[in-house]
Amino acid sequence: MRLHRNLVFATIDSLHIIFNEKKQADKVLKNTLKRDKRWGSRDRSFIAETTYDIVRWKRLYAEIAEVKEPFDRENLFRMFVVWATLRGIKLPDWPQFEGTPTRKIKGRFDELSKVRKLRESIPDWLDDLGLKELGKDRWEKELKHLNSQADVVLRVNTLKTNVQQLQNALRDQEIDTEPISGLENALVLKERANVFTTEQFKEGWFEVQDASSQQVAHLLDPKSGMRVVDACAGAGGKSLHIASLMENKGQIIAMDLYENKLNELKRRARRNGIHNLETRVIDSSKAIKKLIGKADKVLIDAPCTGLGVLKRNPDTKWKLQPEFLEEIKKTQQEILQSYSKMVKEEGELVYATCSILPSENNLQVKEFLTSENGKSFILVKEETIFPSESGYDGFYMALLKKK
Repeated sequence: MRLHRNLVFATIDSLHIIFNEKKQADKVLKNTLKRDKRWGSRDRSFIAETTYDIVRWKRLYAEIAEVKEPFDRENLFRMFVVWATLRGIKLPDWPQFEGTPTRKIKGRFDELSKVRKLRESIPDWLDDLGLKELGKDRWEKELKHLNSQADVVLRVNTLKTNVQQLQNALRDQEIDTEPISGLENALVLKERANVFTTEQFKEGWFEVQDASSQQVAHLLDPKSGMRVVDACAGAGGKSLHIASLMENKGQIIAMDLYENKLNELKRRARRNGIHNLETRVIDSSKAIKKLIGKADKVLIDAPCTGLGVLKRNPDTKWKLQPEFLEEIKKTQQEILQSYSKMVKEEGELVYATCSILPSENNLQVKEFLTSENGKSFILVKEETIFPSESGYDGFYMALLKKK
């Protein structure tokens, strides 16, 4: 592989903003990739994938390069050298690479890789937490998979097309896909490609949604004509899926604390051809009180640490702090206690997170079921999806039925 100066510099600039200005990696890259219209798909892939790689392995590469935060540009170039050397990429004769010893890199990699927290490139506290909650064998297995690159998975919008039509249309653009066993409307890309520029995406034929995330709406099992509440909708990937399962019949109320996220959901719903969805901002307790006992189904896609989706958001592990876990567990229980009241008698509730920690998942449900509000519910089914077993994101979901 031949390195091009403008692509390497764009990568270094992105890393500087992510590490030193603490900005979200996907948003940083979105801006970086707009910098030069002459860049082709390979150029953009190089910047995005190299940036994510160095973010993913930040601790290991910094240890190998013997640099410490905050990372100045010289340190970032040294980390880039580690990345390139471990991949057998020949470095060009640039001033930025002068004086960087490459001979020691592989030796230091072999030595440091004997220590799990360095080998898997995670903070000490997070390694301790995973070990405590999941045990050594499970934790090591999951870390290995969470440090791999995420697949691009599509969810076919059955309101507009079907799996075969979408496959054919994408194949005409040299984007090959294959179905996922057990998910009838999911397709995974055989090779990474920018699907957002396709006419099919613009026409709302599909959404990008991980296979594990798609299982949440299937567990909720919404039917045409029902009133369904997506209580932590965000930008609404699961709301859109629910709408397609309901065939645009009935009512979906998508709720969130943040109006800007719901505005994005409305835009996506229009593209998807969805018209049975309304959004409501949770600006006070009244928003919940108005719906007490009125929903056939309620989805609580709860805020969480996001440890199940590190393969697509590797910067999360550097932003998380130990105190956040304690705060978010309190929030999760408060949401369960409050939002569960919207479920009518014999209605159903799904509690879901994109975490693999028991303290955010089954232990939260267990605590809820022993509370005053939770005593009116029974646990029907629960499942933890581990990346090491599924190959996709880590998720937890529990189906509860109101007596």
